[in-house]
Amino acid sequence: MAPTQEPDRRTRLALTLKDDTMETPQNLAPRPQKPLHEYLRQHARERPDHPACIWYGQAISWAELDRASDAFAAHLQALGVAKGEPVVLFLNNCPQYLVAHFGIQKIGAIVCPSGPLNKEHELAYQVNDLQARVIVAADNLLPVVEKVRGQSALQHVFGVRYTDWLPEQPTLDLPPELAATAQTPVAWPAGVEDFWRVMHEDARPQAVDMALDDVALMTYTSGTTGLPKGAMLSYGNALFKTTVCADCNGVGGDDVLLSVAPLYHIAGMLMGVNVPVITGASSVLLHRFDPNAVLQAIATYRVSWWYSIAPMNVACMQVLQAAGPGAFDLGSLKRNPVTSFGIAFTESLATQWQSFAPHCLSQEAAYGLSETHTCDTYTPAGKAKWGTQGIVAPGVTIRILDPDSGQELPVGEVGEIVLTSPGVFKGYWNKPEATAATLRDGWVHTGDMGKMDAEGYLSFIGRFKEMIKVSGYSVFPEEVETILIKHPAVAQAAVIAEPDAEKGEVVKAFIVKKAGAEVSAEALVAWSRENMALYKAPRHVRFIDALPATGAGKVLRRLLKDLA
Repeated sequence: MAPTQEPDRRTRLALTLKDDTMETPQNLAPRPQKPLHEYLRQHARERPDHPACIWYGQAISWAELDRASDAFAAHLQALGVAKGEPVVLFLNNCPQYLVAHFGIQKIGAIVCPSGPLNKEHELAYQVNDLQARVIVAADNLLPVVEKVRGQSALQHVFGVRYTDWLPEQPTLDLPPELAATAQTPVAWPAGVEDFWRVMHEDARPQAVDMALDDVALMTYTSGTTGLPKGAMLSYGNALFKTTVCADCNGVGGDDVLLSVAPLYHIAGMLMGVNVPVITGASSVLLHRFDPNAVLQAIATYRVSWWYSIAPMNVACMQVLQAAGPGAFDLGSLKRNPVTSFGIAFTESLATQWQSFAPHCLSQEAAYGLSETHTCDTYTPAGKAKWGTQGIVAPGVTIRILDPDSGQELPVGEVGEIVLTSPGVFKGYWNKPEATAATLRDGWVHTGDMGKMDAEGYLSFIGRFKEMIKVSGYSVFPEEVETILIKHPAVAQAAVIAEPDAEKGEVVKAFIVKKAGAEVSAEALVAWSRENMALYKAPRHVRFIDALPATGAGKVLRRLLKDLA
């Protein structure tokens, strides 16, 4: 997603905690200033039978979601989980993700998503960084958890079976991996608690005093440099950005949303977890993207609002063209904010999409980052400037600074995007130096290059930092290099981005082999795919005699681009 605004435009629209209340920034609808899980409780009281989530045909009401998250919250308290304790979520999209997310936050503990594509090294890094005692993991990921458990503080593991909440007769095409296991009973390994059983216990958590400024979420990001860091986001951050996202995109309680983007990613979480709960809208949740299932969902459930990634639209249009006129009725779809990951969402693509969804307004979604709970800009309805990420969201302030002098630059000049808002994070978990480098006097120094035009539209140009974006996923060079040097034949490793027509960027590795060791590029690529998330694994490998470095030994990745 896309960027944000500052603390004094020069008048700062600030989130101010006064007896647990916040000022509502201009142009946003006034809402009760309370954590999002309290909105869940409100919907459970006021519209208990209204569908909160629809999972391949299984409607789950607000009352069911509230009771299940209460039961999990109470169970965590019985295990001694206290306010401020990190709890790791290691699973893909499913209704149990929502149960766990809200259950954790109901007792003031901290939701800590870990991408389900992560392998042992990556999960171990995060679990150990957090010193986490509790993890909720999908059944197919338990072997990864087991490898990490003995070298970590993990004490309690909850197992989730994606198929537990499926209806007997699904209304949408199931992903093959779910269809294959739907009728297969699970025998949970020793030391793993059945999440499904726990969430059906008749229990409610004890009340916990919490403020909007308390940390509610820790999402791992590179920040501007280095290994992944836990960006600490508060209940207030989430409330503010969810309000921004819902209001700027016109989402109301009568809408039906389609949630396809990964819930463990900050954008997917905002769109698929938070926006439904603040508005009371029903959400059709998919385990992962499949063009047929998306089109079936829109037609079957009269979906009115869908956040997508540009390649999703392209894949859906390929199915629509092959199926012929009338195969899917997309007439209910009204709004479709789109993020340009992998490919740019252009005016021609939007026009083509509208030929299939005649009432749908599709535009670039936003600019944002984990440290701001994303959605710092938005595109006003019907006022897209193609190639930009829209205008600054209410309550956000963006400045474009000269990266060397720190001076604010005039309209149209490219510099570093720096921003502030009530959505700005509280810092990186146990990383005071990294926090000080990125968060300065309430302003997030993003390391991103951009420019503003005279009408206030932001254009994201690129990254000063060396993070690689593969199909929208963030890949941190240091993390990949740390894993590569675990290979017995690798002495040194450095990775850079390589342009790719399909994924935007892929990883290219430069390897210095150990003396006398032999390994082929193909073998190292295969090893990488076994030892890290597939999107992080190098697509290409080149062997060199030495890595370019400074006198202090810092690798100069920019010089590797000349060798690519």
